[in-house]
Amino acid sequence: MVIFVRIVFAAIGAALGYSGALVVLSSGAMAGFIDESYLVGLFIFVGFLVGVAVGPPVMRGLKRGSKKTIQVLLKTPTHELVGGIIGLVSGWVVALILSIPLLRIPFVGDYVPVILGVLLGYFGLMVGLRKTDDLPDMLTRTGSRGLKSRKTATQGSPKILDTSVIIDGRISDITKSGFLEGDLIVPGFVLEELQHIADSSDVLKRNRGRRGLDILNKIQKEPYSHVRIVEEDYGEINEVDTKLVKLAKDMGGKVVTNDYNLNKVCELQGVPVLNINELANAVKPVVLPGEELKVQVIKDGKEQGQGVGYLDDGTMIVVDGGRRFIGQSVAVLVTSVLQTAAGRMIFAKPKAMERAL
Repeated sequence: MVIFVRIVFAAIGAALGYSGALVVLSSGAMAGFIDESYLVGLFIFVGFLVGVAVGPPVMRGLKRGSKKTIQVLLKTPTHELVGGIIGLVSGWVVALILSIPLLRIPFVGDYVPVILGVLLGYFGLMVGLRKTDDLPDMLTRTGSRGLKSRKTATQGSPKILDTSVIIDGRISDITKSGFLEGDLIVPGFVLEELQHIADSSDVLKRNRGRRGLDILNKIQKEPYSHVRIVEEDYGEINEVDTKLVKLAKDMGGKVVTNDYNLNKVCELQGVPVLNINELANAVKPVVLPGEELKVQVIKDGKEQGQGVGYLDDGTMIVVDGGRRFIGQSVAVLVTSVLQTAAGRMIFAKPKAMERAL
């Protein structure tokens, strides 16, 4: 294969060398300095050597580039590809129309179509990719305004998932319940981070990474959610959290996380954030002092004679004088509720002790 590539590029180089020699001879720049046949032979020989040298590296670069292009195209949703192609063609058509009267400009007129084609083609491609959601309304002859208004009201802004919330797994149940509207965006750099964690030599990290990939695969297969992989990388930025904030600003979306530090960074940058831990605390049942609960005391508390138990949602209950009830289910009366950054704590005392008093 390498020999064939060298032969092809050598032939192309020789042909280009011959064409270059004809251009030089027609200009008369070398007239009288060197014989025409020697000049042609020299150009062909140099072109042949250049073709042999650059052939394999160029083919390797084209092969790598085509492979990456195919991977990106396979990951890009079909509706985005269609929108991008329509935008690209539209940009070229506009460039062609605008360049017709500009062709008569001296010196630069021949280059105007190329410049306009590149600029307007790129602009049309970007607009087409970002406006794919409006494509069905544009193609619909009737009721387009009503469809668009209903879609805007129900779709919601994109929700950008970070690594921690995918590994956590609760996002699957939340999306299934229908409380999250709009597309779920998984950036390519978050997916790479998950893969790195799943390939880690540390058993705990590897299990966490694989759990995250399983959760993501589960969400993608469910009909109640629409997951999009976005390949925007921001190569000039190293921190994943900073990339997430930048992507959320560019897309006009919200970051979904349970990372406390990322939550604060988003607030400082003015980016809307949805914290899963805050949601979990918000939906816990309200417990008021004086209410009676049934709890199983499972271990000692920090203070003398205390016992500790947990509700079904994981809320800790500290039972004053509950040490002697370890391993038993006991009725308790709530005395106070403490809300901390880590969650909610409930303080109670056995109901039997209340009666004794």
